[in-house]
Amino acid sequence: MTETDMELGPIDYLVVEYSPAGPSGEALPHLIEMVDRGIIRILDVALIVKADDGSHQRIDLADVMPMGIVELGLLDGAATGMLDADDIAEAAAVIEAGRVGAVLVYENSWAAPFATALRRAGGQVVAGGRIPVQEILEALEEID
Repeated sequence: MTETDMELGPIDYLVVEYSPAGPSGEALPHLIEMVDRGIIRILDVALIVKADDGSHQRIDLADVMPMGIVELGLLDGAATGMLDADDIAEAAAVIEAGRVGAVLVYENSWAAPFATALRRAGGQVVAGGRIPVQEILEALEEID
């Protein structure tokens, strides 16, 4: 299979910051639903704790289980090791000291057929971006 024939959608990542208590698990069912519906495919997931002194540590998903986030057991196979120490350090740099962060790398599976067709036609994505939801909400609030 050539690179243009491989059906693969765009790959994105998110870094989410939580309070020091860490994630509650409330958003996880929505993530699992997107996976189940074929909208996304999780390629890697990592949790990070950033100490008050700015140092950081990657947390094994299994170590989070006692925190009451039983649903994380559904993500055990998603920690592929794609995220290396440099990626974790880069993510930790944007997380506030004393907070917990999550890094999620995922394929936009819904776009795979379109992306494959673009590659077969000789096209390639040369730029992309994302507007953070908070910026949209703030802009809408200013309009009101």
